[in-house]
Amino acid sequence: MQCDALVHVRPSRTARAKACDVKTAVPALVGILVCGPTLSCGGGISAARREPAHEREAVVDGMKTIASAFGPRDTMDRLEAAVRAKKMTVFARIDHAAGAAAVGLSLRPTELLIFGNARAGTLLMQAEQTIGIDLPLKALVWQDASGTTRLSYTDLPWIVTHRGGDADLLRVASEMAAGLDALTKATTQ
Repeated sequence: MQCDALVHVRPSRTARAKACDVKTAVPALVGILVCGPTLSCGGGISAARREPAHEREAVVDGMKTIASAFGPRDTMDRLEAAVRAKKMTVFARIDHAAGAAAVGLSLRPTELLIFGNARAGTLLMQAEQTIGIDLPLKALVWQDASGTTRLSYTDLPWIVTHRGGDADLLRVASEMAAGLDALTKATTQ
């Protein structure tokens, strides 16, 4: 189901007041998220798939999950490198499995990357400030019970919808999400 079918727009005075800022910033934000601040998109990673897309990808309750062709450590390393290459800030990389081991518990490989772009995030929060609870962005690389490595992250349009953003903000988030989707797919293939 498309997220547009789930939208219940609640008018927001803040969103209307800042709509012109958000509307004029869309091309720059998409360029930064997809290509980095220099807008240089060269050097792509092979898009060869190892399994059909319908088996690789899932969206449940606003969380996108895709299978990776690489192991957990390599997937996280590739994701972190891709995020840094786009000149986004990496705030933290948290190894949950190491934390579990430190207290005598076992956990399959599970790592969280917290990252973001202040320019893009600020524009979203200017339009709907409560979006700040969901920022910076987070991506979880984990290994399922069958040994498949997965990468999960929250869908930006889902965040906007659930924080009461209007249709203009949803459009911006959808365009930004396309850049994030491209980055995560390149990381996992």
